[in-house]
Amino acid sequence: MNIAIVGIGLIGGSIGIRLKQTNFFDKIIGVEKSEINQKKALQLDLVDEIQSLEDAMKSCKVIVLTVPVDAIMTLLPKLLDVATDQVIIDMGSTKSNILNLIKDHPNRGRYVAAHPMAGTEYSGPEAAIPDLFKDKMMVYVEAFRSDEDAFELADAVTEQLEMKTSFMTAEEHDMHTAYVSHISHLTSFALALTVLEKEKSQGRIFELAGSGFQSTVRLAKSSPDMWTPIFKQNRTNVLEVLEEHIKQLQHIYDKIEKEDYEAVHKWIKKSNKIKRIIK
Repeated sequence: MNIAIVGIGLIGGSIGIRLKQTNFFDKIIGVEKSEINQKKALQLDLVDEIQSLEDAMKSCKVIVLTVPVDAIMTLLPKLLDVATDQVIIDMGSTKSNILNLIKDHPNRGRYVAAHPMAGTEYSGPEAAIPDLFKDKMMVYVEAFRSDEDAFELADAVTEQLEMKTSFMTAEEHDMHTAYVSHISHLTSFALALTVLEKEKSQGRIFELAGSGFQSTVRLAKSSPDMWTPIFKQNRTNVLEVLEEHIKQLQHIYDKIEKEDYEAVHKWIKKSNKIKRIIK
């Protein structure tokens, strides 16, 4: 049994390198439009060979989509049109628009919507690491709409990646990821631009950048090709979380402007309650 990974970047490459370790599949096929990334994927031994998507559909039982969500919106209906018994797994970071797009497709059952809650700020085949997914959460979205055998095979892949599992509706998934993932990236992008603007006039500012700054801003190195489509596809939830975030920033701005440091202390102490969630 073969598996095709469409898009050999951080996620796709990490899936490939881990599955090659487990020998669960006979062959790991890479599908990648970039010739440079094709060569890197083969050199790094992330996949066994490169094929066209058309050939991969013929030779593989499982097709994993790890391309940006806009590309998934384009590819998924076409793949379902020609699917017979193949299992197509989408690992994009947003789900509502994708699921609405194919909800009435006659081959809907051959599709499994999944989202591995794992990643780094790096991109491309060279960013792939074998233990990226270990002990992380794989979120299945509307799994009840997938054929039983399709879901079982997708879940077998998740087991090979050594991941935990969670089940959500599309609405739950997109809202929660906006709050725990998408806002983190938006904040990091904004902070990076804030500091870069200051750096224009105060060139030595980065001499003071310690581990706190680096950990806060590291996500600003993330790929715009991946994150712009995410913000587009999850626009409503992203705007909601941004509105709340801006409100919090405005609140602390007002307290500091008024020199109300007792309120600032209370605001910080209230935020410390996050320790109940994140150890």
